[in-house]
Amino acid sequence: MSAPAADLLDTAPCGVFSVDVATLRILYANTAAARITSRSREALVGTTVTELFTVEFEPMLTALLDVASTSGSDAPIGATADLTVATDRRAAIAVSILANSLRTPAGALTVTMTLHNETERNVRERDLVDARDTAEAAQDNAEAALDRSQDALSASEEARKLAEAERTQVQILASTLQRTLLPPILSAPTGMNVAAHYHPASLDEVGGDFYDVFPLDKRTWGFFLGDVSGKGAGAAAVTSLTRYTLRAAAVFDRNPISVLENLNTVLHHEFHGDDPRFCTVVFGTITPGPDGAVVNLASGGHPPALRITHDAVVDFVDTTGGQLVGALAEPHFASATVTLQPGDVMVFYTDGLTEAIVGPGRTRFDDHGGLESFAAGEGSTTAPKIVDDLTSLLASFGDGLQDDVALLAFEVPRDDADS
Repeated sequence: MSAPAADLLDTAPCGVFSVDVATLRILYANTAAARITSRSREALVGTTVTELFTVEFEPMLTALLDVASTSGSDAPIGATADLTVATDRRAAIAVSILANSLRTPAGALTVTMTLHNETERNVRERDLVDARDTAEAAQDNAEAALDRSQDALSASEEARKLAEAERTQVQILASTLQRTLLPPILSAPTGMNVAAHYHPASLDEVGGDFYDVFPLDKRTWGFFLGDVSGKGAGAAAVTSLTRYTLRAAAVFDRNPISVLENLNTVLHHEFHGDDPRFCTVVFGTITPGPDGAVVNLASGGHPPALRITHDAVVDFVDTTGGQLVGALAEPHFASATVTLQPGDVMVFYTDGLTEAIVGPGRTRFDDHGGLESFAAGEGSTTAPKIVDDLTSLLASFGDGLQDDVALLAFEVPRDDADS
């Protein structure tokens, strides 16, 4: 690892462990890991990682480490656990854990574990707010100085440059954090095509839209797309927890309703107090076959998926009645099963698309069936093409696009004889 990369890892805002899979002993711990666990970095190195968590979580931790070290995938997995802090009171802290495996030059198999907690999130969010307030105050002072004296022109210019530099740093931070919440590459289910796109409404804030596609076994793949309430670092923390909870839940029970119920339990427990957080999510599984693909999905308050058949028939998958995830202790989720034939395309999207403000009347795009009409006008299509067409549509909305938009499309390709 290069010196700059090592410095970034040492000063990362989240805790990072490197664990020897054979012995479960910690080989490396960064500064944030020591702060979160209330132990020194020296004390952490050599400690068995199971000693840091409550006994109830040990079976889940062992399962996660086993999956991470044997799956052969670079995709992270995770769950929520109680971390035992080395203080007199030995308080418990809720954390999110993700793990992915890699092999050291010496050949030892290690697992990297990342810890996130709500206290760290609040500190980072407060720091961002303080930085923004400081920049605004500096700009106001510079403008007042310009009115009072020509001599203050130089100071005003310096303040403006400082504010621009700070804004650039905030944009870089937001962009970097957003990229960590989305998969860099999507692997398509066997024999199918997949395409996705994320369109941020603002460069200054981290959005709450997310999606992912991942294998569950040799025949079946899981996927999800959703939208967390709010924006900024708080929404990013919920998005991270949501993604890893969905992945972990699907490993143990891939039934779409069960997966959403698991996520609802986690979010409702973590965010039901003074800062409630919830999201809309569609989760599903895809099983390709020789004549198409079977899609089983469940929706928690999310807009219905759009299906475009091989002969250009457009309809919506009926998942009405599904309630928000995390808002209620026992919500109702709606499910559906769809069989895609060769040439069929299924598109998932977040409500930033349908609620964009358009036209002279400044109405929402989908108030009068705008999305269905747009898809019908495109005719039969493919997953990459419909995502490209919708991306161009988003660009045409201009400032009418007031929320982030995530797009995810699946396609069963036509056989050469059917083309």
